[in-house]
Order: sequence, then C-alpha cells, then structure tokens
Amino acid sequence: MTIYIRANTYHLRKRVPRRFRDVEPREIVAFSLHTDSKTIARQKADQMWSHLIEGWEAALRGDNVNGSARWEAARAIADRRGFSFLPVDQVAALPLSDILQRVQTVPATAAGAPNQSIGDALLGGVVQPGLTVRQALEEFWKITVDQTRGKTEDQVRRWQNPRKKAVENFVAVIGDKELKALSRADARKFRDWWNDQIDKKGLSANSANKDFTHLSHTFKTVNDALGLELALPLNGLRIKATPKAQRKAFSATWIKEKILAPGALDGLNIEARTIVLMCVNTGARPSEIAGLMRKHVHLEGKVPYIAIAPEGRQLKNAASARTIPLVGCSLDALKAYLETAPKGRDELFPRYFGKDAISAVANKFLAENGLLETPDHTLYGLRHGFEDRMIAADWPERFKADLFGHAIGRERYGDGATLEHKHSQLLKIAL
Repeated sequence: MTIYIRANTYHLRKRVPRRFRDVEPREIVAFSLHTDSKTIARQKADQMWSHLIEGWEAALRGDNVNGSARWEAARAIADRRGFSFLPVDQVAALPLSDILQRVQTVPATAAGAPNQSIGDALLGGVVQPGLTVRQALEEFWKITVDQTRGKTEDQVRRWQNPRKKAVENFVAVIGDKELKALSRADARKFRDWWNDQIDKKGLSANSANKDFTHLSHTFKTVNDALGLELALPLNGLRIKATPKAQRKAFSATWIKEKILAPGALDGLNIEARTIVLMCVNTGARPSEIAGLMRKHVHLEGKVPYIAIAPEGRQLKNAASARTIPLVGCSLDALKAYLETAPKGRDELFPRYFGKDAISAVANKFLAENGLLETPDHTLYGLRHGFEDRMIAADWPERFKADLFGHAIGRERYGDGATLEHKHSQLLKIAL
C-alpha cells in the first residue's frame, strides 16, 4: 500500500486486486486521507482499504448468491457507496437528482456494460426475501440481547434451548417456511402433531404449550421489532394441561433424623454437601447457593450472613436479591467448608458455579441413599420445608417474602427487617 503527501495532505494509492476487476473497473484507486500526520494516515489507509475490500467482496457475493444473502450483499454494496438501500418503488419516488446520482455511481464492467449487482443495489433491484422460521429465531437473538445480559453461560444456554427446541420441532413438522407464508392450517397441523406425541410418548401438555408459547413470543417479538405487520396464526393453540404436581416439602423431623444424621451426607462431595446443608436453614434456591461468590459471605460480624446478589449470574427476579443470616447446620457446614476450600477463587463453589448441575447431583445421591422422604421429594423440598417452618412460626408475610426472595404483589415500603431481627427469628426455627 502506498501513501504519499501532496499539498500537506496524505493520500492513498493502490492497485485493485485482479479478482475484483469485474466489480471495480479502476485499475488503481486513489483517495485523500485528509490528514498531515503520517501516523494517522497509515491508520486511516488501513481502515479505508479494509472497507474497499469488504465492498468489493459484497459486490462479488451479489453476483453469485440468491435470496437473503443477495439482499444482504445489496445492502452492503449500497452502504459502501454512501447510499441507503431502498426498494425500487422508493428509489422511483426520490428526486430526479438523487436518482441520477445513484445511476452515475454504477460502474462499468471490464466489458463496458453497467455492473448488474451494483446497479441492483443502488436502484432497488433486489427484493427483500421474507424471514423463514429459523431466520426469525436468529433475529430474535439479536433483538433480545438485553435479556441475556448478566446471565452466566449456562443460564444463557438454558434460556435459549427451549426456544431452539420449539423452532426445530415446528420446522420438522411444517418446514422452514417464511413467516408471511404460515397459515392457520400449519398451526393446526403442529398442534395435531403435539397431541399425537402426548398420546404416543406419554408427554405432558405442558411440553406442547411451552413450544406454543416460545414460538408465539419469538415470532411476535420479531414481527413487532422489524415492523413486518404480519398476521401470525399461532393464537389459541394451547392444549388443556393436567394440574402440575406440587413440590413436596421435607418435614423438620425427616431433615433432623435422616438428612442431618451423623455421616448421612459423607458420600457426597464437599461442595455439594455444603450447598445441601446451607439450603436447610436459609430457604435459598440451590442455584442461588451454588452461585455465591466469596465476597457474598460475611462471617466476621456479630451476625454471620450471605448476600444473594446479581453478580456472576442473573437472579430469578428483583425480589431475589436479599441477605440471609446463617444459623444452625447451615452456618456450621459453611465454616467447615471454608477451612478446606481452595483459596484464590472468586467463586465459593467452583464445581457448581454458573452450572445447572447441583440439583441432579444431590437428587441422585439422596435417592440412592434413602434420604428422600417420598419418591416425589427432591432437593428443592428443603426450600419448601423452610417455608413450612416459617408458616408454623406465624411470621408476617412481608418478613417471609423478604427472607424467601418472593415478590409481595405491591410496592415495598421501608427497608424491611434488620439483619439482627432476621437472625433472632431464624434461630427459633433452625435445625
């Protein structure tokens, strides 16, 4: 690349690579870099050359691809030449001087004819294709990027996977059709397919309804954000669901006599064991304990406590951010863990931090070692057992909600109970 100075201003001069001769008739390009600094000139020359290459590559793609790729190439070609891509009817509505400017910008090919791909890009000769179902999902990821901000990699995966599953199920039944071509018959066909799956495989209606919800939300979000003004045919598809089984709460007696029995949890790795025991007297979600960082643990003051905070992970809701005093077996377990835990890590439980794994590990161990009160119990039952103990203690709803991380259905006034008051009450129900 050659840069040279003329009249106190640096310029770029460079030969056009042979592979771009069909889309760039000039053998050599030359531009002013609008600076008298050689250092800045070199930086601007590199940037300008990169932009030229990108534009020529887009022009080549415009000659050789179809559908959405050709439309994207046309947009890039127009942009590189300082124009907005407009459909042909909008180009026709421009002032004559603007139309002539676009026409005069279209270069000739080596054969002397106007370059077709560049002409199409500047004069609106490329029709925007409709979004297909799979393409709609890709647009959805871009539109909803704010919804994954603050989530861990595993949280993002768990947020995306149900939507990916819904789209792939739909495509397998209906095909990857354009959104504007979807009909009510397509929607009914997909619902019929799900009814068949429920009957053949014993699946729940909830599985089908999740697909309908994710598809509807995805398509509506894209439709609204892009201004497509499509009449989407996915309303009214839900299948009547059977009542969801309520999670079983561990009784205080079972926890004391079975789970807290000497040696009962010895076969569980120390990180998982500590998380399980911390759930007993905090009522925290297992994922909240697994997502703690060392700075969230405060054992040095009069009241030892943990802070559930949106750092390192995204919380379930705003009410989930809270402080919980540590008492009983939960405090003892954390103290014992910290004596042997590896130093130098921000994550309190590195094995489970940012992962959806603790429940599966703990549930498997509890089941294999006869520590589930009934076959319907799971690790989450410790949280429900904690709630039962709060109810038995006749605590006010606001006090219970603040400890449990639940919304209260109205605006919160004041700061709520002090850490000392929460500690004194928790000591009364501690195991």
